[in-house]
Amino acid sequence: MPESGPMLIDISPRLTPDIAVFPGDTPLSRELLLELERGDSVTLSTVRTTVHLGAHVDAPAHYGTGAASIEELPLDRFVGPCRVLPVMAGPGEFVTWESVQRALGGRDPTQRLLLATGTYANPTTFDRSFAGIEPGVIRQLRLRGVELLGVDTPSVDPAASKQLLAHAACLEAGITILEGLVLDHVADGEYELIALPLRLIGFEASPVRAVLRRC
Repeated sequence: MPESGPMLIDISPRLTPDIAVFPGDTPLSRELLLELERGDSVTLSTVRTTVHLGAHVDAPAHYGTGAASIEELPLDRFVGPCRVLPVMAGPGEFVTWESVQRALGGRDPTQRLLLATGTYANPTTFDRSFAGIEPGVIRQLRLRGVELLGVDTPSVDPAASKQLLAHAACLEAGITILEGLVLDHVADGEYELIALPLRLIGFEASPVRAVLRRC
């Protein structure tokens, strides 16, 4: 059972200009247009950044030609029962179906499954050695009713991957991808996930404020 503590658990990284983004992507920056401290009537900001920032949802349009953009995904995919599951995977390795099975211990996964690999410890440093997810894991999860897969890494595929086989497996299986979570302070167990994307029309991804509610 989850440990006692706050009813809501934030599993989103802090968003500051220091947060790492995928190499070549647009980092977070803020431009102050107006500021109370300068004598303006209000403080007013402009933000510029990738939509793949921190905790974020990948829409199928990110990795599938002609596939659904972020506003087309059903909202109930992002709210509801989930399981946080620590899995064994070292830096640069893959999460295998065998490691997921061991962690499940004979239990069935929930409709939303968050895998804690522990291979991306510092969101302010882009560490290319984070674990990827074997495509076979995704196919097995879909057979067991999983519709959303979350990870504590920047991607379900290894950083150097060009084929993006895990993304392709999610597209084929109809599994939604939630990346960039912070799960090192969350115990294995069942929770309610709340991770709503913004209604960005035509976009291929959206940042989310991902939280867990204790069951």
